Amino acid sequence: MKFELIATKKDTSARAGKITTAHGEIETPIFMPVGTAGSVKGVHTRDLKEDIKAQIILGNTYHLYLRPGTSVIEYAGGLHKFNRWDGPILTDSGGFQVFSLGDIRKLSEEGARFQSHIDGSYHVFTPENVIDIQRSIGADIIMAFDECTPGDADYKYAKKSLELTKRWLDRCFVQFRKTSPKYGYEQTLFPIVQGSIYKDLRKDAAKHVQTFNADGYAIGGLSVGEPEESMYEMTEITTAELPENKPRYLMGVGTPINILESVDRGIDMFDCVMPTRNGRNGMLFTSQGTINIRNKKWENDHSPVDENGTSYVDQYSKAYLRHLIISNEMLGAQIASQHNLAFYLWLVKAAREKIIAGTFKSWKNEIVKNLKTRL
Repeated sequence: MKFELIATKKDTSARAGKITTAHGEIETPIFMPVGTAGSVKGVHTRDLKEDIKAQIILGNTYHLYLRPGTSVIEYAGGLHKFNRWDGPILTDSGGFQVFSLGDIRKLSEEGARFQSHIDGSYHVFTPENVIDIQRSIGADIIMAFDECTPGDADYKYAKKSLELTKRWLDRCFVQFRKTSPKYGYEQTLFPIVQGSIYKDLRKDAAKHVQTFNADGYAIGGLSVGEPEESMYEMTEITTAELPENKPRYLMGVGTPINILESVDRGIDMFDCVMPTRNGRNGMLFTSQGTINIRNKKWENDHSPVDENGTSYVDQYSKAYLRHLIISNEMLGAQIASQHNLAFYLWLVKAAREKIIAGTFKSWKNEIVKNLKTRL
């Protein structure tokens, strides 16, 4: 994997760049649609490429390991062939999903023992087998196994958690370097910076991950319950410590405003389930503000879903989409999801253009005002 830094400006830490992988190029900043179980919910691969303009999508190690299982994916020739997506793929290691299981998981030095949310069966994730699973899935970019520290963790717990993540990271890289890709192209491993909301822990973690000279770095453990301003502060502190010539990935973030504020602080890559999850529930993101399409005010509004939208589905009327959502018709969830994803991809593309033009800061400040509006 290669990263080329194309543009930076003095009044912001925002950057425009280009990542090159075995499955294609990614222009940054970029938003990555989440395909947890190998598919972006309700969206065809064709529409991801041609309408939404996605350049990279995600899969999740935890979910794909449980179902359909690595043997099925290996027999298909890897996730790219299994789901018919020929662009770049990134896989999360499953650390966040295991963290989310709460009482049905137990951490130890070895790894994490957990119960499947599907059938209650017991499994163990270790740094070693998580690397092996991601080798079988075959993503271009794979993530180290970490403990996702809760946003409300006290300092003592956060420090202990970070030390465990650091030891696990050492083991991840040992396993990564002693194994080989399975499908004829290279994979790259990103370490994850943890440390909760504590400055010294974040700085320590950022320094530690650089000892592995990885092709890129992720920032985890944010947007997990901490105040929004703490998230921005930790992002800014961490990006200041990470090298300029490597991409920076802020995991699981977030709203359109979160993304723009984080781009301003030097982040290149984002993912979040919000566009599809909120879309299925009738929330639409637009450049003019947020729409709750369930509201009765849209019942007889026959104007387009988004007059400034870039997606094919924006031609439908608000009244029609409201009818579909209220009626629990599958098409309603599809339209809303596709619109939101197209909006997110438009947002990061526009941000990139403004960074290159040198007008990002003023543009960001103006559009953030609009994004706070409830239509």
